[in-house]
Amino acid sequence: MTSTIIHEVRQNKPLIHHLTNQVVMNFTANGLLSFGGVPIMAKAVEEAGEMASNADGVLINIGTIMGNDLKAMIEAGKAANKTGIPVVLDPVGVGATLFRKEAIRQILKEITPTVIKGNAGEMAQLVDIPWEIKGVDSIGEGNHDEIARKVAKTYGTIAFVTGETDVISDGEEIIHNRTGSAMLSNVTGTGCLLGSILAACLTTGHSGLDNCQAAASFYGMAAEYTEKQNGVMGTGTFIAVFLDALSFSPEKLEGG
Repeated sequence: MTSTIIHEVRQNKPLIHHLTNQVVMNFTANGLLSFGGVPIMAKAVEEAGEMASNADGVLINIGTIMGNDLKAMIEAGKAANKTGIPVVLDPVGVGATLFRKEAIRQILKEITPTVIKGNAGEMAQLVDIPWEIKGVDSIGEGNHDEIARKVAKTYGTIAFVTGETDVISDGEEIIHNRTGSAMLSNVTGTGCLLGSILAACLTTGHSGLDNCQAAASFYGMAAEYTEKQNGVMGTGTFIAVFLDALSFSPEKLEGG
């Protein structure tokens, strides 16, 4: 199924509208291009809704959210909901400040994400499960399956909890993805890029759970492949080879 979904994305070249983290825009754009999608970054309130309506998928990421961004995110999300376009919401650092908590509260009041993706600490914050965090990082421990189920049921969405083992749930079914590399946690923006690739996979005609599993599995395989290459000596070389690996077929990545 992973191979079928990845090849379908590359055939269709979906346009993904990003309202995302300023820190990672270039990395995200290049990563999605390598994967086979088409990125556009547009956060102006005046065009956010129109841009979303003309896209194939929308990514809302609050990593560097400012006051003016919130209205644009809501406008884009509402336009996407109206036209049936998939929306990925990444509540980056939602537990770090009251401002971020309130922004996510408003977003979830106005729009229905297709998928909410975040680390365990971020996702736990959405459903009032106590969890230790440090800035935008999750450092606590607990039941990731419970968090995923509760987020999915609470918001009528698919929950995607990232970690050493990714957990994906629609509130009933649980899927675990164990592909990946510890190097991903040492590179800024790898989680944000995963959200972009997830949005691209959601544009296919397959089920939401299948699309999420394909995105998680492929992304993890690309990281595993990258880590094994002789030229990778640290995070800098990892980034370059990882961007290349995102353009490979699932079959090539599985072959190492």
